Amino acid sequence: MIDLDDFDLPDPPAAPFGDDMGNFGQADIDALFGGSEPVLKKKGLRAVLESKVISHERLPMLEVVCDRVVRSFASSMRNMTSDAIDVSLEEVTSARFGEFMNRVLLPAMVGVFKVSEWESYGLITVESGLIYSVVDALLGGRGSNTPTVIDGRAFTPIETSLVARVLETALRDFADAFEPIEPVNMKLERIETNPRFAAIAATSNICAIATFRVDMDGRGGCITMVFPYATLEPVRHKLLQRFMGEKSGRDSIWEAHMASEIRKTNVTVNVLLGEKALPLSDLEELQVGQTIAFDKSPDDALDMACGEIKLAQAQIGQRSGRVAVRLVNDVSRTRKK
Repeated sequence: MIDLDDFDLPDPPAAPFGDDMGNFGQADIDALFGGSEPVLKKKGLRAVLESKVISHERLPMLEVVCDRVVRSFASSMRNMTSDAIDVSLEEVTSARFGEFMNRVLLPAMVGVFKVSEWESYGLITVESGLIYSVVDALLGGRGSNTPTVIDGRAFTPIETSLVARVLETALRDFADAFEPIEPVNMKLERIETNPRFAAIAATSNICAIATFRVDMDGRGGCITMVFPYATLEPVRHKLLQRFMGEKSGRDSIWEAHMASEIRKTNVTVNVLLGEKALPLSDLEELQVGQTIAFDKSPDDALDMACGEIKLAQAQIGQRSGRVAVRLVNDVSRTRKK
């Protein structure tokens, strides 16, 4: 006979999972898989480095450059493939370098280019859909709108060479669009298929990311250009401008008003009769009625100044019973102290 008291039975659950219909909620799933534990809060330097909140300066002129690239790159691609190609700017944003590299969908091609004037590097990535579309167009394909099946194979040297032509064209058009701000030369150095081999910056570095959409009769994909902020540092002050030259035109009415108000301003003019150096002992013995003689005659010219700025020279005299001065030369327009 079996003794049921010898069996170790598991404890029953505290409450049934799911509702009456058998549907599970997020709380039930967390309880089953142990996901209900509190997440440890990051502290110190790690919390700063791994923060998802990115504080960066907006670069208005970089967006202007990207708009120029859209027009020139579309024309270049049409000349290269003889197909109807539409290029559009999807977004210009910022992200950490590591986060961007983790978002690159494989298979893809990652081009590493160098900006010789800045002595730094950037990245240009091409999605697999655009790679196969470009190869098909350059090799005389019929341009089927059916989606390309990605079989996981490595890219052939022919495919890499054809895509390299597209990347070099994009870099040349970007350099031409950048010329009004700063003449630069962007040269493609190599193409990688593994993002790990294209690490040109630390994972926590902030980058400016410009994404372009290339459509080829229903096919295509995105080309993305990545500039670490350290790469753009030599021209950062120019990219921060809202428009070229940071000038909004000349306002003659405001200038005339400012000039008129300035001319109405009252200023104090001083005439220095003379200066004399005295020992401190003599200065202490000065009394009322004592005469101090200067090394000047009544006919010598005196300095007339406004504040610490010398304006002209004048002679002292009398007019209508009041002390007056008469200018002996014109007021100087240059600053003299």
